Amino acid sequence: MALDFSLTSSNVVSAARSAAGGVNLDFDATLFVQVGFLIVLWLVLKPVLFDPMLKLFEEREKRIEGAIKKARRIDEESAEAMTSYNEQVAKARAEGAAEREKLRAEGLRKESDLLSKVRTDTQKQVDAARAQMEKDAAAVRASLQPQTRELAKDFAKRVLGREVTG
Repeated sequence: MALDFSLTSSNVVSAARSAAGGVNLDFDATLFVQVGFLIVLWLVLKPVLFDPMLKLFEEREKRIEGAIKKARRIDEESAEAMTSYNEQVAKARAEGAAEREKLRAEGLRKESDLLSKVRTDTQKQVDAARAQMEKDAAAVRASLQPQTRELAKDFAKRVLGREVTG
């Protein structure tokens, strides 16, 4: 194979065209054959590949939208459940606070009643003890009354150191 490096006018013109960026296209029968192959390939692949893939994409899109709707519904339901839960907790706290206040008031009332009763009972016991002491003191005085003269003489004798008459 010999390479031809001759400079002929046709070689120079074609080199100049290719250097200028021009594209040389030849339209012949192979173009129609290639277009025919593309049409046959499209007709074969459309029902076998393209249509099932489009259905698959549509089904996937439907499932994604369904999952999004389901997630939104679940989110709304959980928000409603949380609201209901918070309302129930607030109600229970209010009821607990009311019950606690009721029990505290009842405890204070019972404490007051008990203290009043204890004070009354204690005062009765103190009064009874005083009355008993006064009664015992009066009985001791009554029993010592006949002996007072004799005790006074004995006391004076011990203090003065001599016998007292009278």
